[in-house]
Amino acid sequence: MEDTPLQHDDTDAMMTTTEPGSSVSPADDVEYVAIVAPYDDAPDECTIFPAGLSEEELLTTWVSAAEGSYVSLDEMV
Repeated sequence: MEDTPLQHDDTDAMMTTTEPGSSVSPADDVEYVAIVAPYDDAPDECTIFPAGLSEEELLTTWVSAAEGSYVSLDEMV
């Protein structure tokens, strides 16, 4: 899987879900946007959503996590 580090500010970071040599269809090749919002009085928050959504779709198609509530994928294996 492509490993694109998230940035520690309000700029976008792009990620894809496919691994080199994987056998997925083009429909499975989804690009995601990750935005990290820094807060002075709370943990930073990362929001991830598929790229290219309409404003209406974006209202219900996202996930956010506060810094400290997630772990590296390497730690899960």
